[in-house]
Amino acid sequence: MSEEILINVTPRETRVGVVENGMLQEVHVERASKRGYVGNIYKGRVQRVMPGMQAVFVEIGLERAAFLHASDIVRPAALTEGVEPNGSGNGHIPSISELVHEGQEIVVQVVKDPISTKGARLSAHLSIPSRYLVLLPYARTLGISARIEDEVERQRLKDVLNPLIGDDTPGNGRLGYIVRTNAEGQSAESLAFDVAYLAKVWRVVQENIAKAKFGERVYEELSLPLRSLRDMLNDDIEKVRVDSHVTFEKVVKFVHKFMPQLDDRIEHYDGERPIFDLYGVEDEMQRALKKEVPLKSGGYLIVDQTEAMTTIDVNTGAYLGTRNLEETVYRTNLEAAQAAARQLRLRNLGGIIIIDFIDMVDEEHKRQVLRTLGKGLARDHAKTTVYPMSALGLVEMTRKRTTESLARQLCEPCMACNGRGLLKSAETVTYEIFREITRAVRQFNAEKLLVMANPLVVNRILEEETSAVAELEEFISKSIRFQAEEHYSQEQFDVVLL
Repeated sequence: MSEEILINVTPRETRVGVVENGMLQEVHVERASKRGYVGNIYKGRVQRVMPGMQAVFVEIGLERAAFLHASDIVRPAALTEGVEPNGSGNGHIPSISELVHEGQEIVVQVVKDPISTKGARLSAHLSIPSRYLVLLPYARTLGISARIEDEVERQRLKDVLNPLIGDDTPGNGRLGYIVRTNAEGQSAESLAFDVAYLAKVWRVVQENIAKAKFGERVYEELSLPLRSLRDMLNDDIEKVRVDSHVTFEKVVKFVHKFMPQLDDRIEHYDGERPIFDLYGVEDEMQRALKKEVPLKSGGYLIVDQTEAMTTIDVNTGAYLGTRNLEETVYRTNLEAAQAAARQLRLRNLGGIIIIDFIDMVDEEHKRQVLRTLGKGLARDHAKTTVYPMSALGLVEMTRKRTTESLARQLCEPCMACNGRGLLKSAETVTYEIFREITRAVRQFNAEKLLVMANPLVVNRILEEETSAVAELEEFISKSIRFQAEEHYSQEQFDVVLL
């Protein structure tokens, strides 16, 4: 499989695209005015304790106070004592009032950016990632990514790292680590470099914590290009193309320091055509903002993101198949499963997701569709959990994300419909105007009335409702004049008393 990373930089915006076999699979956007906070560590102050929710709001210098739950303050015994998770006792979490109090200073890390009306989500369990490891400064565990399945390799990694990080006897100052998937097959030298690097970063963070005031940042996550390479660059990536010379130099230094064996993968793109145009990324991004996703077979998906969840509806559309209805449905669902997995990754959709496949009778067909969905999600960097298909053909799943979806990063609610996605019809607005006229003349004295509204509404009234207007004028004993206003939305109108 051919896989490339494209980095497009303009003065106020950076975008990173992941292209597999010529098709865009992921896109990440970072704007100077709205740079994300995930991974940043702050010295915060408890603003408000909420015992009923087992949580507190913490001031960390952002626009809205951030949310911290009791479970993100208390670290399970398994992580502090260096034993397996099943050795952590009953997992009891003390009352939030026993853990913190209002006005208390606390060091926290952002684990989820502010999304919509919600503030950032915090954790007191700090973690600092490097290329192959994640440092857990307040734990003494050594964990291995579940995606490294080979038991021999898992044991090798433990054998390499244990001498580097020290034993877990109490009082030896050992720090905790998680071994990332990227570490699979890496040399002892590479892992030792990461351990030393993280220890140095942690010393700097500790110094910053000691001198910081509340609301100050003590550690900042890497910029989008470097973060993307740290998390995604591996032997499967054929090329990384960067269209900014300044960013290219930063990338080269970063890769040479942390991944010298991949130095030859980095290229500076200086072509005349914009790099995202060359690979069709711009067009794909525009399509990713639409609800409808066409399938090659003639079927289509409808992707609908709401505050509570995302739903994906599968439709056969014009696809009639070649054999029978069950075969048609099966083929459409197989294609839809692949497309849905790609759309979740491309649009960065997260939380609860429900995919409404077309009903199938054959149990083997259902298993194959779920298998196809799982295979499509296997390359997703975000954690996903898929549950069995229900009797109605619904597949419930979750996908972890820490930033806004692509649509919510690039778009804002429609001013005309206030985010509903629907506009009141001209007929509905007409009768609202009639009711408002009746209401106004009962409250105020006026000789005549002026109605200002959208041209479509005014034209409809003058063409289709002339008799209704005449009856209304007779009923209120006032004359009514209508005036079209181009800048009014279809739902907007004013009744002016003259």
